[in-house]
Amino acid sequence: MTWTIAPEPFDSPVAAALWRAYYTEVSDRWYLLHEGRRTAAEELEREIAARTGAELAPPDGRLLVARYDGEPVGSAGVRLLDPATAELTRVFVREGLRGRGGAALLVAAAEEAARSLGAGRMVLDTRTDLVEARALYARLGYAESEPHNDDVYAEHWFRKDLNRP
Repeated sequence: MTWTIAPEPFDSPVAAALWRAYYTEVSDRWYLLHEGRRTAAEELEREIAARTGAELAPPDGRLLVARYDGEPVGSAGVRLLDPATAELTRVFVREGLRGRGGAALLVAAAEEAARSLGAGRMVLDTRTDLVEARALYARLGYAESEPHNDDVYAEHWFRKDLNRP
């Protein structure tokens, strides 16, 4: 059983299926926590259509897809916010394959992609309820930082210097 990670067009069917799985999970978790319900179908479709991932296209972005034994099971996106700063986004591994090292491999590949875009630091945001994500980022050397955006769902912001080992 092996992991591979490679760039993927943001608008490919593989990317679309992973984005749908990612967004469904994080949206459902938020609504279950705050409103005791899952995401309404019409809201899910509206948000998926509104957030195409075009910001992850070259030359200033990359979408990476993780495959486990050839099957697409995860993703991570990188986009330049400015010439020195990249943002990590859409880090996701399907539930059945979590705990097997795929997320750390995706983040490492995203860091390398950010460096190739010229970035010396990576920033990201996440929510309080995504405890697994916060633990992953801390384990991988990300430190909590001041907000770098005003995303309504962002509750924790992290950064990492990519020039240090």
